[in-house]
Amino acid sequence: MRRADRLFQLVQIIRGRRLTTAAFLAQRLEVSERTVYRDVADLQHQGVPIEGEAGVGYRLGAGFELPPLMFSQEEASALVAAARLAQSWVDPALARNIETGLGKILSVLPAAARVSAEALALYAPALGLDDTIRARLQILREAVEAHQKLRLSYRDVSGDASERTVRPLGCFYWGKVWTLSTWCELRSDFRGFRLDRMDAVDVLPERFRDEAGKTLADMMRQLKARAAAECNAAETAAATLSPQRQ
Repeated sequence: MRRADRLFQLVQIIRGRRLTTAAFLAQRLEVSERTVYRDVADLQHQGVPIEGEAGVGYRLGAGFELPPLMFSQEEASALVAAARLAQSWVDPALARNIETGLGKILSVLPAAARVSAEALALYAPALGLDDTIRARLQILREAVEAHQKLRLSYRDVSGDASERTVRPLGCFYWGKVWTLSTWCELRSDFRGFRLDRMDAVDVLPERFRDEAGKTLADMMRQLKARAAAECNAAETAAATLSPQRQ
């Protein structure tokens, strides 16, 4: 938990009780009592009216309220734009959650900001993905979240078919095309598969745990290292050719 989030939680806990001990706060926030003492002292220094002392307990002074989360008119419009674009390119479950989440945000805005955001002249017609790809994307995303293995029936760019058992690591959007990044058990390496080339997707009952060398973070490090190596090779080749051109 970030320190800012912890401080917010600390104030929320204290405000909901008549007297709160440092031991109780430490247990709820999963930190040491020493950290609680330091956090309370910092909040008091910033003007939060926390009363009490170490060894006795704390309470919040009367009349103190945390400021509500609020968006400017420009921020609200940006959220509407992002939501409209995203809804055309994500799976049905996420699209519904975007709709309800955006509705909650708009409902607490001042009337003028809400009207302006809803009137934003930016639209994304739902023509991006067909229903088959949308449904498949939801299956893959949920398998990633559940750490559940998949069996893919796949056709490569040449049309050759194969079956792969994979550990799904993440879904990536490349502009009209979604891919699934995986650890492929057949190749014992990272592989990417386009959703529109999958003939079938079966969710297997077997789950997997993150293992060193087989995670999404490992894949990203490998890609960065490969890109850096290719860049260095290109610079070396350019430097080698430069004297010859002269």
